[in-house]
Amino acid sequence: MPLYEYYCEHCNGIFEAIRQMRDASDPSPCPECSREAPRMMSTFAAFTMRDGYPRRIPDKGTYWHMGKEVKQRAKRMKGFEHPELAKPKPTPRPKRGEVAASRDKARTEYGEAGYRDKWGVDQYGMRTAKTAKKKKNPRTLGG
Repeated sequence: MPLYEYYCEHCNGIFEAIRQMRDASDPSPCPECSREAPRMMSTFAAFTMRDGYPRRIPDKGTYWHMGKEVKQRAKRMKGFEHPELAKPKPTPRPKRGEVAASRDKARTEYGEAGYRDKWGVDQYGMRTAKTAKKKKNPRTLGG
């Protein structure tokens, strides 16, 4: 037999009663004051399982992440941030001295590269192929 909920207006109480289906719409006596109480509609939460996650009914084919609706289930996340909900981070602007410092660094590297090229040395101080001396073939009279 099913379980039904009833509301007693006199004592402002809600109670449950197991009754047959044919008697469900009839009022039931209140256990507190014994007066007739009409049946009230019960509320319930229904859900189904899909992909191992509980789904609300009706199912729109979407997922829920931290109370927000998303289209795809998260495969990889950083912390608790879902990829669909994460806003792209703005690229940081260079600070005051960083632009001048990077310009000076590029100038020095360019100057050092010219110096190394002139003397045939790479950045680690090793000789380059440019400075390797070629052996001269001595000319002989017979050959």
